[in-house]
Amino acid sequence: MTTSAQNEVGVAASATVPTDVKTAAPTDVPPATVPTAVPPGVPADPPADSLVDVELRVGAYAVVHDHRGVLLAHWREGAYGGWTLPGGGLEPGEHPEQTVVREVREETGYTVSVDGLIGVESQVIAAELRVPGPGPTMQLLRIVYRCTVVAGELQAELQGSTDDVGWFLIDNIAALQHVQLVDDGLRFAGLDQ
Repeated sequence: MTTSAQNEVGVAASATVPTDVKTAAPTDVPPATVPTAVPPGVPADPPADSLVDVELRVGAYAVVHDHRGVLLAHWREGAYGGWTLPGGGLEPGEHPEQTVVREVREETGYTVSVDGLIGVESQVIAAELRVPGPGPTMQLLRIVYRCTVVAGELQAELQGSTDDVGWFLIDNIAALQHVQLVDDGLRFAGLDQ
């Protein structure tokens, strides 16, 4: 469930979850299967010819899952926030795989290897629903990869778009205040329930 006011990632309900317990191993998604997401109850994006003055934001995000759980970063924008997949926007000329490795390192302290593309998600947010306030209509194109931690230590980003990071059991994620991208990423990875 998302709130009526959405940022670049959408927001859901809240709770506290322990972060240091083991979960089941992820299931594999065949490489030829790259799902796309239209959240339940949300109509598909409007036709391109009906949109004018649209800001496009392309990002790359990671589903990192191991014996500790699922790695999430806490996004914050003013009074708004929620748990999200680690990742973020592409820099000019950057390949999405480079983006996801860079963003995961910045937001979590971990270096990851990219195991494969698992999904692509598109969402259009109307100008009046932008958070923290009205802005141009925005289309988000989010490229989601399965990644594995290869080095580093858990560390929250300092003075960035995220303010916390942690490992969460899959069973406890629904109770967290989190963005729709988390649910989409878990579904892409075959980890949804």
